[in-house]
Amino acid sequence: MAHPKNLLPALFVLLLLLLPSPLLGAGNIRPTGGRLMNSCIQARKKCQADPTCNAAFHHLNSCIPSPAEEPAVSADCLEAAQHLRNSSLMTCTCHRRMKNQTTCLDIYWTVHPARSLGDYELDVSPYEDTVTRKPLEMNLRELSMLKPDSDLCLKFAMLCTLNDKCDRLRKAYGEACSRPHCQRHTCLRQLRAFFDNAGASHAQGLLLCPCAPSDLSCGQRRRNTIAPSCALPSGTPNCLELRRLCLSDPLCRSRLADFQTHCHPRDILGTCATEQSRCLQAYMGLIGTAMTPNFISNVNASVALSCTCRGSGNLQEECERLEQFFSQNHCLTTAIADQMRSHSKLFSQGSTSPGKELQNKILALRPQPWMLSLFSCTLTLILLPSSW
Repeated sequence: MAHPKNLLPALFVLLLLLLPSPLLGAGNIRPTGGRLMNSCIQARKKCQADPTCNAAFHHLNSCIPSPAEEPAVSADCLEAAQHLRNSSLMTCTCHRRMKNQTTCLDIYWTVHPARSLGDYELDVSPYEDTVTRKPLEMNLRELSMLKPDSDLCLKFAMLCTLNDKCDRLRKAYGEACSRPHCQRHTCLRQLRAFFDNAGASHAQGLLLCPCAPSDLSCGQRRRNTIAPSCALPSGTPNCLELRRLCLSDPLCRSRLADFQTHCHPRDILGTCATEQSRCLQAYMGLIGTAMTPNFISNVNASVALSCTCRGSGNLQEECERLEQFFSQNHCLTTAIADQMRSHSKLFSQGSTSPGKELQNKILALRPQPWMLSLFSCTLTLILLPSSW
C-alpha cells in the first residue's frame, strides 16, 4: 500500500487539472514572436561552418551594387549565388525587436541577389511574419479618468500616459524631438523605439485616433504625434532622392520592403496582399526612417511622404508611382479607416465598453460554488492522512 505522503503530489496535480482555464491563464494565452525559426544570424553561423558556403557568401558580399544602381551581376557573382541556393540563408528572416537587428538585416540583403540569381525582383520583406492581435488593455480606473467630452486623440494620449512603458517611451521621443533640442537622427531613433516597443494597441491608438473633420484640434494633435517639425526633412526633397537615401540604409530598406510586401494590391481588382494588421504594422515601421509618412492635414486621414516629384525629369512617372503608393494606396487607406472606426467603437455608447468587458473578465475569474466544494473536499483528502 502506498504511503499516505505519496498521495499528496497526485492530489495536488488533480486539483490543478480540475480548475477552470481562466484561473490558470489558459484563456489569455496569446502567440508571441518567440525565437525565430531561421534567423539570418543563425543561418550565417551555419554557413561559416561550410567552407564552400562561407567563401560564396564573402564573394557575393563583394558583388553587391548599391540598391539604387541597376543590377549588373558578373558570371563569378552568379556562380557564388548558385552555391548559396541550398543554404538556409535563402529562407532566413529577421525580427524588429531582435538583438543585433542591423547585423541580421545586413546578412539578409547580402544574400538577397542570390534568391533570384541576380535577376531584379521586388524587394521582399526580411521580417518574420509575427503579427498578433491584442486588444487595447485598459482598466476601470483609467477609463473613469477620461473626460467624456474630450476628443479621442486626447483620450488615447491619456491612456498612454497612464501606461508606464508607453509614457516612458513617448516622453523619450518627445524630448528628443522638441524643437529647441531637435537633432533629427536622435529624434528618428526614439520614434522607432516608441513604435517598435510601446505595444501595437497604444501606438496605433495614438497614431490612428479618429477625429471629426470639424475638430481641427483633434486633427492637429493626431498630425503632431510623430513630431513632424523635427522628424520630417527640412524643405521638400525629391521623392526619388528620399528613396535613394532609404535604400542605402539596411533598416530603412527593410521597412520599405515590408511596407511594399504587406500594403500593395494583389490584382487589378484591388485585393490586398495581406490582412490589414500586417499593413498597419508595416506602415508604422516606416516611422522613424528616411521614408517617414504622416497625415497631410488636420481635416482628414490622408497620408503622404514629405517629398515632391518636381524636377524628376525622365523619372517623373517612377517618382509619381512612389508618391502614390502612399497617398493613393487603397490597402493602406482602408486599413487606416477601419482601424479608426474600431478605435471609435471603443468609446461609443452603443457598444460594449472595454471597462464592461474587463468587469466580465473579473466576474469570470471569481471562484464558482462548485469550485469551493471541490477545494474543500480536496483539502480534506490532503489533511486526512496526517491523522492516520
